[in-house]
Amino acid sequence: MPSASAAEVLIRIRSVGLCGTDFHIFAGRHPYLAYPRVMGHELAGEIEQASPGSRFQPGQRVAVNPYLACGTCIACRNGKPNACMYISVLGVHADGGMCELLAVPESAVIDATGLTLDQAAMIEFLAIGCHAVGRADVAAQDRVLVVGAGPIGIAVGLFARFRGGDVTLVDTRPTRLDYARARLGFADVAEVSPDLADALRDRTGGEMFDIVFDATGSLKAMAQSLNYVAHGGSLVLVGVAPGDLVLPDPEFHKRETTLLASRNALNQDFEQVIAAIKSGAIPTDALHTHSLEAGDLPEGLPNLIAEADHVLKAIAHF
Repeated sequence: MPSASAAEVLIRIRSVGLCGTDFHIFAGRHPYLAYPRVMGHELAGEIEQASPGSRFQPGQRVAVNPYLACGTCIACRNGKPNACMYISVLGVHADGGMCELLAVPESAVIDATGLTLDQAAMIEFLAIGCHAVGRADVAAQDRVLVVGAGPIGIAVGLFARFRGGDVTLVDTRPTRLDYARARLGFADVAEVSPDLADALRDRTGGEMFDIVFDATGSLKAMAQSLNYVAHGGSLVLVGVAPGDLVLPDPEFHKRETTLLASRNALNQDFEQVIAAIKSGAIPTDALHTHSLEAGDLPEGLPNLIAEADHVLKAIAHF
């Protein structure tokens, strides 16, 4: 049974979002962690125990920022704990929230009052998209291309649209694109094909896109995404993949391309997501496509992996 130190709170876990990271961990293909590991980083629950003087009270509904930073490295000193040199991500580098009770630093706890537990469990993946859009400084009327219409790509698209961007989604899976069009309001979608570049050129009068976000986690797709960037535009890498990314220098230079990486999220991104959910700008009911009970996870996770084309956000209930 865990206990909370003076700087921690004890959370009773209620809802845990599942994402591609969890699927890779479960399948034994995640390159960045050592097994065994308790999964779970998209976390929502209720305060079980807090120290006297804490800003949290027992029973209070909360979410968790799973990116635990050291607080002293150069990134932390510069206000970028999401890029901490010694970061420990719950469910990846440290045991996560697929459990009944979890002790976490109070600084990592996000007040989720006013949200449902399932909405609170979706904050983390939405915050990744929010952070990427903030990194790129998307503005009204920007032509935005999001390559990869999985959960993170959809999150990017939602927040780019929220800031007034004209968003196009690209994916290899027509089922994902159909869902994004029918349920999430993305009118402009394109399936990957040999003539995709020509189709995107036609959509933009030959100019391509001011900002291209790659949320595929595929080195091949990341390199290809440079071709969709307008002259003077930006390429933002949200997905991550092991290996070396190779870009053709003449194409990169002639555009005077701005290349950005986006990693994790900051507490202020979590707060922006909460505000957007409360305002109704984020269609959480449409994002939440699957539910299962914690006890069904051993059988349910392989099924979700097998049906990934039809799964946007699955949530396990504890």
